[in-house]
Amino acid sequence: MPEDLLPEIAVEVPESQPCQRYPEMQSAVRFPLQLGVELRGPDGAHAGETRNISANGVLLQVDADMPLGASVAFSINMPSQVLGAPSDVVVNCRGRVARCFQDEQHHHWVGVVIDQYGFERR
Repeated sequence: MPEDLLPEIAVEVPESQPCQRYPEMQSAVRFPLQLGVELRGPDGAHAGETRNISANGVLLQVDADMPLGASVAFSINMPSQVLGAPSDVVVNCRGRVARCFQDEQHHHWVGVVIDQYGFERR
């Protein structure tokens, strides 16, 4: 992820709220895509993978918990064959953690509302 596109994030996180699972609240159609992503939050970078993407947000499986309300930045490389485009497109995103939980296998899941995004053609 190019550092000049996503500068350091100054984050004020309200008192840490425990991760928990919320009832399904999505209002947009979700597309099941598993793409690698590096998520940058208040405590640094975390490797992850998308599980589904919608117009409003993304569900990620990541390597650590993220506090609810935390500001995050990440880039998703959308392969040309997924888009039907002549070349890959990188989507640089900023958002906030809207939900987080762990499953029975202790995987960390983070639902991010996308507040801002931009495209970078490769």
